[in-house]
Amino acid sequence: MSASHPEPALVPRPRKVSPRPGRFTLDRRTSLRSLPGTEAASDLLRTLLTPATGLPLTASPDGRIVLTLDPRLSGLGEEGYGITVGPQALLLRAAQPTGLLRGVQTIRQLLPAEALSGEMRGGSWELPCVEISDVPTHPWRGAMLDVARHFQPVSYLRRYVDLLAFHKLNTLHLHLTDDQGWRMPVDAYPRLTSVGGHRSESMTWPPGQGGDSFDGVPHSGTYTKAELRSLVRYAAERGVSVVPEIEMPGHVRAALAAYPELGNHPERRLDVWTRWGVCDTVLGVHDRALDFCRAVLEEVMDVFPSPYIHIGGEECPTTEWENSPVARARAAAEGLDGPAALHGWFMGRIGAFLVERGRRPVGWAETGTELPLDFTVMTWRDPAHALAAARRGHQVVTAHHRATYLDYAQSTEPCEPLGQPGDPVGLRAVHGNEPVPGDWEAEETAQVLGTQAQLWTEYVKTPDRIEYLSYPRLCALADRAWSGGRSDWAGFVERLRRHTARLDALGVPYRPLTPRSLMTIPAGTAPPRP
Repeated sequence: MSASHPEPALVPRPRKVSPRPGRFTLDRRTSLRSLPGTEAASDLLRTLLTPATGLPLTASPDGRIVLTLDPRLSGLGEEGYGITVGPQALLLRAAQPTGLLRGVQTIRQLLPAEALSGEMRGGSWELPCVEISDVPTHPWRGAMLDVARHFQPVSYLRRYVDLLAFHKLNTLHLHLTDDQGWRMPVDAYPRLTSVGGHRSESMTWPPGQGGDSFDGVPHSGTYTKAELRSLVRYAAERGVSVVPEIEMPGHVRAALAAYPELGNHPERRLDVWTRWGVCDTVLGVHDRALDFCRAVLEEVMDVFPSPYIHIGGEECPTTEWENSPVARARAAAEGLDGPAALHGWFMGRIGAFLVERGRRPVGWAETGTELPLDFTVMTWRDPAHALAAARRGHQVVTAHHRATYLDYAQSTEPCEPLGQPGDPVGLRAVHGNEPVPGDWEAEETAQVLGTQAQLWTEYVKTPDRIEYLSYPRLCALADRAWSGGRSDWAGFVERLRRHTARLDALGVPYRPLTPRSLMTIPAGTAPPRP
């Protein structure tokens, strides 16, 4: 490319970008020509551009912005697209409707950043002429948001979806239940939200740091099914799938506070947990607990059409089962080696239930080999676990905490907000993470669906804090999840510097870029510790 026609600074970077001379002008005379099957993408383009640009973008058979579907473009797959911007016309084409939705977000990034601000003005807007052909590397590019620890209203979740879609992330993993709160209404068990949706206070520091202090402030929040269905529709219009997570058999203290008979000590009365960390109260392994899980998931599947249903499974202490005559009897009756083996048995029973209903169970994998093969696994402890899971035959979503957990601090600087204890996860670590290492065999690589970021919210109460922790690290994850290959850190930094103008226009309170966080890493060397 020449200096007079620089490559647009797009995040994530498209597979092929060829700048051309000239500019395409949007003004009040510019209209849309929507060929059959492109109506959803045309509506989205108007929804996103008209309020900010002040331009109506009316439909016309002679429109200079043309959207078209062509199944013959099979190489673009489900989400790929092509854009040709010339001085007289803009053509967006794809093989599938979702590809058009991805192309809409690229058009937004080609416009000046001011077109994202929501401050309507008239006049004209220019896009650089360019030829783009783009296909994602990984089909699962996600972000997990924990609304169990700190509830966020659906109005904010819509904004969160908008930011994901803008960066071509296609999965919102919604962590709806945990020890500290239950946010999903279940008609068959109303106390899950009336009791489990409220806690009396919250821990203010990580366990073991600064003493066990609490804020004394009650915290509550639950969704209605109508709100969740509306969120699913809103996300789908932007090409984002919402994957619900209902934790089991551990991380269930809120459910046991509502229904103690589901646990191993039905006579015990518990509160919704106010501490952080791992709680040792878990579901029982009796039929009542299994029936509860099935009934809850029936209602979850009615609200969420996602083919994937996440049922947690991590950090499940087995002490209660080991001390329970009922659990020991269950283990013996099932021919298991002992109560510790009940975890895999439990997950297998519930996973099979989901499979029978045409869904794919998802679980957190702590070694890569502990879940039944029906499960898609999210490996989070060690990158080696992803390889173990792939070799075993699992579909894998990599979620390694040292590269994808955004609740860790971004640096050691004293200005960082309170986060999870441990070394920081800097921007370089996120962009340097490879969902599939280059030395894997082809059969192993084929098992990896993609990757996602995680934001646990023990210390994250507000939308501003969510976005400060997410950006620009989520930009880095989106770049790698879409583009694949080895990290081009220097190229990403160059694009990110210009991309921050878009974040500014969108009102994202991201962590400022600093020379230390943007230090270029020579090829083939490990990044220095933050």
